[in-house]
Amino acid sequence: MLYHLDFSTSYSQFYICDKDFDGDTGSDQFWTNGAFDDRLAIEDGVLGVGTECYGPVKAEFELLAARNDDVNLSKYDHIVEGGIEVKSGIIQILDCPSSNIELEVNVDPGYYRTRIYSSNLSSVDGDEGDDYYRVEIWPDTYMERKVIKRYNRA
Repeated sequence: MLYHLDFSTSYSQFYICDKDFDGDTGSDQFWTNGAFDDRLAIEDGVLGVGTECYGPVKAEFELLAARNDDVNLSKYDHIVEGGIEVKSGIIQILDCPSSNIELEVNVDPGYYRTRIYSSNLSSVDGDEGDDYYRVEIWPDTYMERKVIKRYNRA
């Protein structure tokens, strides 16, 4: 299932979360220096996705049955993965800081791996640009953050 997203957020981030997440996105343990550099913050039931722009987000979200092993690294500036437990059976995409629901998808409760592809990051000038995000999520128990390709700002 593929969903297209086009919404406004703030603070160069948006959230992928369990509907009933317990994590604290304001915690000092959420947006650590490592999470900021990796463009992915992880807390209990919530992932913070770092964006290059400050406000507008254009993205696609795809729910997969298994990991996508056919990835063309040259198409993306940055790729990072992280895990999330979805206890409620509902994954949400939320803006920041209002936590408006931009997408809600029903899944089986359990553990999921999320891969975020970021592209066109150098197009951002000030608060806006043509940056684009692709989010893939599939059942998996591996929870650690892992950068597959790192974007280095010029």
